[in-house]
Amino acid sequence: MQSMRNKVQLIGRLGMDPEVKTLESGKKMARVNIATTESYRDQKGNKIEDTQWHQVVCWGGLAEIAEKYLKKGREVAIDGKLVHRSYENGNGETKYITEVVANDLLMLGGK
Repeated sequence: MQSMRNKVQLIGRLGMDPEVKTLESGKKMARVNIATTESYRDQKGNKIEDTQWHQVVCWGGLAEIAEKYLKKGREVAIDGKLVHRSYENGNGETKYITEVVANDLLMLGGK
């Protein structure tokens, strides 16, 4: 059960090409947005699609794979954990972010 404490699994499509940065240490970081869409029918029988956007961060070798192979529109499966963080912007306002830090990535669909 311990391995299930902070676990996120998503299957969705990339809304952008990866934004890749190489840090001073030489380690790479890639950031992508993934859309997951859930379909259901309302009380009147109308089909409703609900799309949620998730910020995903990949580090190291996973970031290199993302940089090389991932493109906007590609379907992927992500396994990772939720991370909450905050920072202060240039106006002195505190901003809060929730993102998924990927542990594993699987490319789905065709080329």
